[in-house]
Formats: sequence, C-alpha cells, structure tokens
Amino acid sequence: MASIILRDIVKRYGQGPKANQVIHGVNAEIRDREFVVIVGPSGCGKSTLLRMVAGLEEISGGEILIGDKVVNHLEPAKRDIAMVFQNYALYPHMSVFDNMAYGLKIAKVPKDDIKTRVDKAAKILELGPLLERKPRELSGGQRQRVAMGRAIVRQPQVFLFDEPLSNLDAKLRAQTRLEIQKLHRELGITSLFVTHDQVEAMTLAQRMIVMNGGHMEQFGTPEEVYHQPASTFVASFIGSPPMNLLRHAPGARPGTLLGVRPEHLDVGTDGWEVTVDTVELLGAERLIYARLDGEPLIVRVEEGRLAPQPGDTLHVAPRENRLHWFNADTGKRI
Repeated sequence: MASIILRDIVKRYGQGPKANQVIHGVNAEIRDREFVVIVGPSGCGKSTLLRMVAGLEEISGGEILIGDKVVNHLEPAKRDIAMVFQNYALYPHMSVFDNMAYGLKIAKVPKDDIKTRVDKAAKILELGPLLERKPRELSGGQRQRVAMGRAIVRQPQVFLFDEPLSNLDAKLRAQTRLEIQKLHRELGITSLFVTHDQVEAMTLAQRMIVMNGGHMEQFGTPEEVYHQPASTFVASFIGSPPMNLLRHAPGARPGTLLGVRPEHLDVGTDGWEVTVDTVELLGAERLIYARLDGEPLIVRVEEGRLAPQPGDTLHVAPRENRLHWFNADTGKRI
C-alpha cells in the first residue's frame, strides 16, 4: 500500500500569457489505506487532478508522490495503480472471468495465480455465479462490479475511481456505494474517488477534497466539511438543501454573511419572522421555503410537526451554537 502526496500541483493548457490554468497549486496528502473523495461541480478540475495522479495528464508544475517515489514522469503502467472509470469498458465477447483476468494474462501472470485472484475478487464482489456470462447478460450494477473486480485482481498500491457510479440509477448507486465501502474495509487499499455528487462524497469519504474552479477549497472529514465549511462555496455545495447564507438577518455584522443550516432553525413563537413561499414534503421531513426580509430561507422540520401554507407567517430561531460567519467579499470563513 502507499500514500499519495500532491505538492503544489498546477495544470495549464497552452503556453505563455494565453495559457489556460485549470489547477491552481493543490497540496494534499492521502494517507496509506485512506479513502479520499474529490468532489465538486462540473469543470472544477477534479477529474483532471485524478488523471494527473494516474499519469493520463502531464502536470505543469509541482510533484506527485505515490509511496516515497516521485511519479511525475512515470508511465501509468509503472505507477502501480488501478483505475475504474465511469464507462465500464468491458470486452463484449469475453466472459466475466476473462474480462477480469485479461490484464493479468497480458502481464504473463501464471494461470493458477490468475484463477486464485479472480476467484477471490469474484467472492468479494459476489460475482461467483456470473463468471461465465458475457457483459450483455449483466445489469449495469453487475458490469460496474466486474470493472472493480478487474482493478482488484491487479493488487495495486492505489485505486483511482473516476465517477464510477454516474451511469447507475439512484437505487443501484446507493447499493454500489455500500459495496465500495465494504470493498475498502476488506482490502484497505489507498483510494481516490472523484464525484460531482455530494451525497456520494459524504457517505463514502474518510476525508474529502472540495474543488472549486481548480482550487482546493477544503480538505477534511465529512463532519468537518459539513459543520465547519471553509467558505460560502463549501457551505452551499455540501448539504442538501444547502446552508442558508443571509446578508440582512437580524444580528448580521456589516461585511459579513451569516450562515445557518436548515435543520438548525427552530420554529416557535420567538425569533425571526418569515413568510412561507412553499412547502415540500419529503417523507419523514418537510422543507419550508420562506423569505426573511426578502432573502430566501429554508427551514427543515420533522414531518407531522406543522404544515404551514404559502403566505403564512412563522417565527424561526437560529441555534446560537450553530451559526457560521463568512467574509462577504472573499467568501472565506471568519
């Protein structure tokens, strides 16, 4: 196994003053056996960063270390990594067994070792009964497990996942997330996982890197990122619904934005007076979309507690120990 160290990583396309810089000095250390998720919106640089670790993109500045080795100029095949893509890229004419074994055959691994590795991976991924099937006979979730199995049998130092669940429906995504968590517990291989889905990031990550416009906005545990966001971007990107960010709330400081999560607003007889716009029922909870002095505000309440109607007036009180303050100009946490 191995750690991954990113030192002042920069990526530019083109040369000179017209060069387009897409990654701006990222520094991070992914510990040995750690599962780290890189999350952010489309175009933020998360896949570019992963592809530089894989050796599929050249870096323009900085150093990448896998273990204690600088790999800047190493070919992907020499980095001892295995990558799982959004596209399963299975050979349609080969069985599940042969798809998983193909890379080992090319590497001239002995047949007995190949069978042992494939059988072990198939057991972990519950693919045993499917080894003789062709990809067309499999569901999307099963094909993705075959792609993961193909990575497992290589016994790499590092797993790299590039949005591997994007092609699955919501139910399969949730199921496959559980399988990936189980896989990491059993194998303990250092992993970098890219996604634009903050739910995936929160549920899978031991720590997470939040990217925005090629910058690393925050690197921390899901709890740290959710409860102590480093910027208004993180506060609004992580969490569903996002954190309320208010400029004119009672008690707000000049030049400062007040942040409060929807679940940290209590409906009662005291507090801010808000006007209800609409209410969304989500099974065990309701989201109340309201306005506070013209600013939008979301309040999360348990289903059954109250059912206000559009136009109603409510009083909501923010929990004092759950308030966040951000610089209105820079967006950074104060």
